[in-house]
Amino acid sequence: MLSISLNDLMIKLLSGDYPLHQIVFARSSIGILFTLILVRFEGGLSILKTKQPALHLLRGVLIVIANMTFFVALAALPLADATALFFAAPLFITLLSIPILGEKVGPLRIIAVAIGFLGVIVMQRPWEGSDDLMASRIVLLLPVLSAITYAFNQILTRKLGGTTKASALALYIQATFIVVSVLFYVVAGDGRFAQGSENSSVQFLLRAWVWPTDNDIWVMLGLGVNSAIIGYCLSQAYRMADAATIAPFEYVGLLLAVFWGWVFWAEIPVWEVWLGMLLIMGSGLFVFLRERQKARKLASATVNRRY
Repeated sequence: MLSISLNDLMIKLLSGDYPLHQIVFARSSIGILFTLILVRFEGGLSILKTKQPALHLLRGVLIVIANMTFFVALAALPLADATALFFAAPLFITLLSIPILGEKVGPLRIIAVAIGFLGVIVMQRPWEGSDDLMASRIVLLLPVLSAITYAFNQILTRKLGGTTKASALALYIQATFIVVSVLFYVVAGDGRFAQGSENSSVQFLLRAWVWPTDNDIWVMLGLGVNSAIIGYCLSQAYRMADAATIAPFEYVGLLLAVFWGWVFWAEIPVWEVWLGMLLIMGSGLFVFLRERQKARKLASATVNRRY
């Protein structure tokens, strides 16, 4: 989560000068080299063979959509606001783990998830007119769309993790990002679709590629190394433990987003965002504590049956 928060910070820093697909291409091209080193340590290129290519492709497409929608919103929203809206993801993960993974989530945790979604609604501020919002309704919904696709991605990670190493899962993601960013460059790399638009999100998505400055090259290098860390750690976590247990740990990123936004842009969230964050984090922590309590009871029952 520390790496993810740094990733968001660096991309927001670059969003005013470079197109998103160029940043993604640089990040993933560097990240895939480090990921290949991890592949070597986990068994070599042979671990990249899979009997479920369609599911891996779907997982890659989902995480690309999740990243693209979030980062496009990030160009127009304060870092803390975009991140807070995205943090509906652990709520979606908890819900989706029931039908897809067969994990048991009791009624108390379902109520907690509902309270978390109430926090998302509060941050959307449905009682205000469009002119009073810092961004359009569509932009405010982009982090939520990102959360849904990210949740599906992590559920698939859990499903595929039983037969695939974490480094292989991470490498498939990096490769998907490279392919998609190259396609963006072929179609829109000259910036013609961004001409005449004053929308910051549209500019970020479709502006022309430019050669980075010396300082920004170091930022992109940092993004690449960081992406390798993110891909491996998330894949390893979700393949080793229940999705509903891991998801609440992601709230650490919410606090970090508030901190980075304050340090770099002097951004202080409005009261609706603070309230929404408290509702989401409270519900997530409750889900986590209930999961630990259930795990302890199960472990105790297992020990008793042995005697």
